[in-house]
Amino acid sequence: MFKENRVLMDTFCTITVVADSEEKAKEAIEAGFGEIKKMETLFNNFSPDSEISMIGKSAGAKPAGVSKETLDLMKKTIAVSEMTDGAFDPTIAPVLKLWKFSGRPANPAIPEEGAIEEALKLVDFRKIKTDGAASEIYLQQKGMELDLGGIAKGYAADRAVEAIKAKGTQAALVAIAGDIRGYGLSATGKPWKVGIQDPRPVNPGSEKPWEDIFASVYLQDRAISTAGDYQRSFIKDGKRYHHIIDPKTGYPSESGLISVSVIAPEGYISDGIDTAVLVLGAEKGMKLLDSMNIDGILVDSQKRVFITKGLKGKIEILHEGYGLQVAEKTLS
Repeated sequence: MFKENRVLMDTFCTITVVADSEEKAKEAIEAGFGEIKKMETLFNNFSPDSEISMIGKSAGAKPAGVSKETLDLMKKTIAVSEMTDGAFDPTIAPVLKLWKFSGRPANPAIPEEGAIEEALKLVDFRKIKTDGAASEIYLQQKGMELDLGGIAKGYAADRAVEAIKAKGTQAALVAIAGDIRGYGLSATGKPWKVGIQDPRPVNPGSEKPWEDIFASVYLQDRAISTAGDYQRSFIKDGKRYHHIIDPKTGYPSESGLISVSVIAPEGYISDGIDTAVLVLGAEKGMKLLDSMNIDGILVDSQKRVFITKGLKGKIEILHEGYGLQVAEKTLS
């Protein structure tokens, strides 16, 4: 088993591969990181030269020519938006900018209500048009912008896994922050064991990494992504404001969920759907997961852990403060 870490897509990335030799492992790891780097170049909102930025600049005026990768992700993103009835919407960018969670430097603050109302007029994934033959993407309204932060890392993990597979490696695990995609078995001959971050750790920033993990699952030929209200947030007057914005209100989601992990066949699905479920809440979120036949781990503000039926007996809760509830019994 060979492992390497790098900083890409504004976060910590780790690639682990199982290979016959160090030479093969290095070649596969390089291919994986190369693919992630390519996706970073295409989807970086902070680069004026990225394809995502160019699409925004052309909004309301003309279509923007894009690579096959950007077109592919855009089609997948629109499909996720449709499946979630807009609970995941990549045109949320004008609203996100107001909250400044992702600014450089980040300087989060509560925006003026009027500014949010104006920005919400630019949020509608149905106004994204794609032309496969011309390889073009068009935002129909001037001022519209895209933010693929809620799906691009999962997609990049998918692409990295395909690049690693092409090198003939037996198995790999690609982790781009909380978006993880694995295939094959680890060097132990078992599925990959993945920890889920504790949304309310007793000792934040502990030097003992296992203290920040509240549950673990095994991953085989699947992806897992986690969205939480703790990742980028601030507290004002006793209320937590976080970066997962409800596209319908323009304000941080108040669904009662504080963490959502989704397990799906592909990373772009787990990455997009975890955000949507956190916005939708436990009941609607579970119905969405059930309709898509994918698994999820939902944690509410009372530290109740709701799991889909498919995860029954397959998740280990590591902290006593969390109570496990199987969805079919708790949510009706």
